[in-house]
Amino acid sequence: MFSNLRKFGVNHKKISILHVNNMCCCKIKASLKRLKPYVPLGRSYSSPPGLVGNDIKSLHSIISPPIAKIRNIGIMAHIDAGKTTTTERILYYSGYTRSLGDVDDGDTVTDFMAQERERGITIQSAAVTFDWKGYRVNLIDTPGHVDFTLEVERCLRVLDGAVAVFDASAGVEAQTLTVWRQADKHKIPRICFLNKMDKTGASFKYAVESIREKLKAKPLLLQLPLGEGKAFKGVVDVVSKEKLLWNRPSEDGKDFERKPLLETSDAELLKETTEARNDLIEQVADLDDEFADLVLGEFSENFDLLPTEKLQAAIHRVTLAQTAVPVLCGSALKNKGVQPLLDAITMYLPSPEERNYEFLERVSRLLLPFADQHIEIPSLTAGNIALTVGLKHTATGDTIASSKSSALAAARRAGREGEKQHRQNNEAERLLLAGVEIPEPVFFCTIEPPSVARQPDLDYALKCLQREDPSLKVKLDPDSGQTVLCGMGELHIEIIHDRIKREYGLETYLGPLQVAYRETILNAVRATDTLDRTLGDKRHLVTVELEVKPIETPSVTPIIKYAPSVSEDLPKVSQEAIENGIHSACLQGPLLGSPIQDVAITLHSLIIHPGTSTTMISACVSRCIQKALKKADKQVLEPLMNLEVTVMGDYLSPVLADLAQRRGTIQEIQTRQENKIVIGFVPLAEIMGYSTVLRTLTSGSATFALELCNYQAMNPQDQATLLSRRSGLNQVL
Repeated sequence: MFSNLRKFGVNHKKISILHVNNMCCCKIKASLKRLKPYVPLGRSYSSPPGLVGNDIKSLHSIISPPIAKIRNIGIMAHIDAGKTTTTERILYYSGYTRSLGDVDDGDTVTDFMAQERERGITIQSAAVTFDWKGYRVNLIDTPGHVDFTLEVERCLRVLDGAVAVFDASAGVEAQTLTVWRQADKHKIPRICFLNKMDKTGASFKYAVESIREKLKAKPLLLQLPLGEGKAFKGVVDVVSKEKLLWNRPSEDGKDFERKPLLETSDAELLKETTEARNDLIEQVADLDDEFADLVLGEFSENFDLLPTEKLQAAIHRVTLAQTAVPVLCGSALKNKGVQPLLDAITMYLPSPEERNYEFLERVSRLLLPFADQHIEIPSLTAGNIALTVGLKHTATGDTIASSKSSALAAARRAGREGEKQHRQNNEAERLLLAGVEIPEPVFFCTIEPPSVARQPDLDYALKCLQREDPSLKVKLDPDSGQTVLCGMGELHIEIIHDRIKREYGLETYLGPLQVAYRETILNAVRATDTLDRTLGDKRHLVTVELEVKPIETPSVTPIIKYAPSVSEDLPKVSQEAIENGIHSACLQGPLLGSPIQDVAITLHSLIIHPGTSTTMISACVSRCIQKALKKADKQVLEPLMNLEVTVMGDYLSPVLADLAQRRGTIQEIQTRQENKIVIGFVPLAEIMGYSTVLRTLTSGSATFALELCNYQAMNPQDQATLLSRRSGLNQVL
């Protein structure tokens, strides 16, 4: 894997600055399927874009395709919607591969890690570059599991467009909402692909309606399906009024028929398609003034006379404006509908010059990505995505500039001159731009090396993995001295553990998986503390009086306030020492040693003896806060998860009974085709190992999705039980 490779999004403004995304972060797609043994399988690759055998057809076309002909896209979806299979078919039809890979067989291009092929799941992002009908496409297959939402976030930051893949039998699902919100946040134009139209229960109408209702998006129906479920055989192109049929002789789906709809042979279908096209024209006209003028003027009497090219151009504009989303359909597994999807990617998603970016790059060594393979190139033009080697001190979200003056010039162009001009450090070439929102971990466990002598090796491995995956946190337990691994879920930690073994040759030992609780207080308390120490011939004396009180607005970090008498003459260096002491004290609460949140701390009095060090000030403030926290009424907060379970009606009762035993709260039960969708909340502590139980209860037919909702107060009985268990007592209070 590319442990030392970094991924770059290059755009059209000629400034010597570069946005950096780490390439290798885990991404997991949860599956209730039995794990398959890994069997190494060779793949048959075609030549990289522009290469024929060992000859270079056009070096310029490889390195410097016209920027208008570049598409930087991501594939995003809920787990098991068919992202990787769709990607695999795209690579096959583009000529990148010579054979069709299969997720279950463990031989797909983008699932190249051993862990991925063993489990039949996707763990790590992979970038591939290929050509389609004169266009250069840089594609990234993004994660679908909630544990690795961060990976989707940082991929979207360097992409110009996205393909949202849906299971046509399920429509919008839990993680679909999450990735859609992320795309909204980064203002990413996107198109929708309703996959699995061949699946029993597939419903084009239902899936489109779910996009409209749940995502609050305006779907533009560019295709209609020819049949659903087992009867699915092709699609109708609404824009051109043609039908596309995939016939049996072409098992790999490369060959298909494109026929115009005729009154003589397709009367009903032609009527339905004409109505759909008229509706599409009206929709687009409502969203695009230029197109509306054209329609109302020259073609108001007969929409059939409207040229296809004019309609396509208007759809491109509204897609870029993100006022609507084109919708296509097909079945990637059955090799139907993927080529029209590729056409739509090049036709409706933007080129880099159509996106408003301000930054670009200049680096020494560049590589073009082809999943787990790459080729070195001498240069790269604006609009492309590439890899570089090295950059040992960069992390996700960093922006690398060739000089400080370049960084400041870029900052001025982005309107950030005032924000960043004062920042001084030893790495003057680094300028931190908009950062990635990294979610807080909800699980943790201890991790130990096979021997004390291997501890440095473990520290190095964890340091490297943290750079690749910022959602992985590592800390040292101050009481036991053990290394603590903090992650986003059971699978997240499991994969990290396995990677340490495979990639760094370390047989580590994990302690029991534990939930990351938080603590708060229920009443205001005041405390005073004095620290008086003599070190050598210098006396350090500081007296602190402060108040800690609960606040209603959730806040992970403490709100710090100063009484007027303190803030008047408080030196900046002393203020920094005070705040360091406050943050340090709030890292460990008095009940479980969990972080303190939802509190405000007011400093009422501070007396400092001349010559007292800032370290002593921090220590006194920290000790005073800990004293106050011990006096207060304390409350444990536990992570509450949004839960969505998709289950057949026959198994609904046992699933509901099991959730009741897990302190779950059912919000609603929806009906989706023949399935029931149970939506509710459940404490994270009660959901560990749930996949195994759910598989047993439903004979392997149910699926579920989890997402952190918030932290809620535990009731007194559950809190007492937790504290008793943590203190080593077996009795239940």
